Amino acid sequence: MQLTALAMQTREPGRSRADGVRARTRPWGWAAAVLVSATLAAATPTAVAPLAPFRASYSWAWHGATVAVSTLELEQRDPDTWIYRSHSEPRGLGILYPMRPKLESLMRIGAQGIEPLHYQAQDGSSANERGADVTFDWAAAHASGIYENVKVDLPLKPGVQDDLSIQIALLYALRRGQAPSDLSMIDKNTIRDYTYRQQGNETIDTRLGRIDTVVYASHHEGSPRTTRFWCAPSKGFVPMRVEQKRLDSVEWTMEIETLDLH
Repeated sequence: MQLTALAMQTREPGRSRADGVRARTRPWGWAAAVLVSATLAAATPTAVAPLAPFRASYSWAWHGATVAVSTLELEQRDPDTWIYRSHSEPRGLGILYPMRPKLESLMRIGAQGIEPLHYQAQDGSSANERGADVTFDWAAAHASGIYENVKVDLPLKPGVQDDLSIQIALLYALRRGQAPSDLSMIDKNTIRDYTYRQQGNETIDTRLGRIDTVVYASHHEGSPRTTRFWCAPSKGFVPMRVEQKRLDSVEWTMEIETLDLH
């Protein structure tokens, strides 16, 4: 389990319910959906640093039952190198599953945007069947490594992200007064494209109080699933809530618990 997505979980057709609970995080595509509005698209990029370190924790519910708490942390190592980590611990029904995923993305952030350099994932089991270790060589435009026991040998196109860096790509764009209409993410030895659309504004009650948010939806063509993100401008656009639906049925939700902005 994991956010991220905000590490978000997806369940592919044909998988069991248990497999769905164990499925990997999928961006804010924090399940890919990772995330336009004409207002945001027309805004002038700010000269202020578009990113700042933060640490956030979320409670995660699967079909209404609490299953995990996920923590995400963004850390700056030097002017253009950042590291983003995520880990999850089971709660409630989640203790029935052995997964305690830990994900880490090392990325370079500069004039070229967000470029993942190295992505690692451990699913918390001894077999680590959902683990990953992928290196991005942007000079050669090539990705290599292992992703869920699949060999990665893939040409890269500009803008491709990993499971975690795609979340930062969304935040980076929104903090600059922009909003992506499309984001791409590596998935084993392929690349998946996601579209993002703003769905409006909403004030929601959270553990941090009543907060104004902008709602985005992310979708992969051909998938029955849509992921929505309630992003808070007053909190650096960090999502306060994430929800994934399969058609009209809510599969999982994530709610902000704590947030430390640096």
